Amino acid sequence: MGIERELKLALPSSQHDDVARFFDERTGAGKPVELANVYFDTPDCALARAKSALRLRRTPDQWLQTYKTLGKSVAGLSNRHEWELPVAGEALDIDALLAACDEAPARDALKQAAPALIALFKTDVRRILWDIEREGSQIEVALDAGEITAEIDGKTRREEISELELELKSGEESALSMLAAELRGAFPELTPEDASKAQRGYLLREQPEGKLRDA
Repeated sequence: MGIERELKLALPSSQHDDVARFFDERTGAGKPVELANVYFDTPDCALARAKSALRLRRTPDQWLQTYKTLGKSVAGLSNRHEWELPVAGEALDIDALLAACDEAPARDALKQAAPALIALFKTDVRRILWDIEREGSQIEVALDAGEITAEIDGKTRREEISELELELKSGEESALSMLAAELRGAFPELTPEDASKAQRGYLLREQPEGKLRDA
């Protein structure tokens, strides 16, 4: 088990090029990757009610399954338990996740939900990655652009993804806040984002139709 420590900032899509240039000039060109994610839950959202999220991700190199507790997020800074394992292909391996999960409430929630799991929504993300150092701490910066999609009654609901994730890989958590303060000084329109992509996906499914853009 790992604990994901991450600070998330929302930004206007019009600023993506400027933010990318900011990091390119300081650390060298970022690494672009394409990520396709499918989120699973039961039809009555048992995992969400247990404050957990289950994701299958396709990266350029492999398939990964990730099980997270939603944890806490304050001013964009979140701390979550996370279990991530590679899988052979486009299918979950629940037994492997259950074996890896060492937090009893999260493991029990997944075990009970497993027989009824379905795909609820997807996210497709174009990501640029930079590895940087601040005060001896290692931080992975991810600039994300893409969308969340959910199929409801034969219609596709969509919501834009435009955010910057700062994930602490090693060192002190204060390094995240220091970097975020530097970024907000350079880009005042950056704002803390407390909702994860999973939480936003659930909200997208639950919103009344009149408040959504359908396609």
